[in-house]
Amino acid sequence: MYMSHFGLNAAPFSLTPDTRCFFGVRSHVDAINTCVSAMEMGEGLVKVTGEVGTGKTMVCRLVLKALSESFTLVFLPNPANTVAGLHRLIADELGIDEQVTEDKLLGAIQQAAIAAARDEKPVVILCDEVQAMPDEVLEAIRLLGNLETEQRKLIQLIMFGQPELDERLSQHSMRQLLQRISFSAELTPLSFAETSAYIDHRLQEQGVSPLFSTWAKRRIWVASQGIPRLVHQLCHKSLLLSFGRGKRRVSAHAVRLAIKDTPLARKHSVLQAVWG
Repeated sequence: MYMSHFGLNAAPFSLTPDTRCFFGVRSHVDAINTCVSAMEMGEGLVKVTGEVGTGKTMVCRLVLKALSESFTLVFLPNPANTVAGLHRLIADELGIDEQVTEDKLLGAIQQAAIAAARDEKPVVILCDEVQAMPDEVLEAIRLLGNLETEQRKLIQLIMFGQPELDERLSQHSMRQLLQRISFSAELTPLSFAETSAYIDHRLQEQGVSPLFSTWAKRRIWVASQGIPRLVHQLCHKSLLLSFGRGKRRVSAHAVRLAIKDTPLARKHSVLQAVWG
């Protein structure tokens, strides 16, 4: 509704991750480089964690894009609830015949991985929301990493999860999986400088000069705690409210209302006011 009013080519703060609009903040770039370098070196298993809304989906999509030329990719966006379910999802992504029975799936996956390695496009499995997987499925992931020849891993894995994944892996029963993780990366909230540059970047990508004052961006940063998803919500609401009042730039009143209308952001602002 406000795009033509502000002269925008498209909605700058959509909640759907768009790799074309990627802005390389430090922790995101580090995570992408860690994943890509580890896979190229054949390091086996990588873990990426981040709080809700910090950009795991964006990072995952960029890693997929970076690896697409050299690897056979299996992307599992939703957690498997059973070992059989995990194997079936992987088999489907590898194009294995649906008629293969459950007891033969792992063998079929191994054969597909051998064929991919022979073609110089080894298999990489990217699992999202790993913190929600049962223990037996996490153990199955570890065992997939055991599939190897004398020269190389047949299957490499990248696990994406919320901080609860680290808590799971700290348990004694998870020590074998923890030992297999060769590299880890953490997506952290944006600093104020990153948030300010990020907001301006998203607007400039859509053809307009900055619409938020430094004061407005600082209030959004405090209220969002630097979480990109909350930044998007607050910027979108601020633009919408400013449009409703006929403003050509985002007003202070609109930012305050946007924060008030976003429960988690409102909570952060209240805590900041209390603790100074």
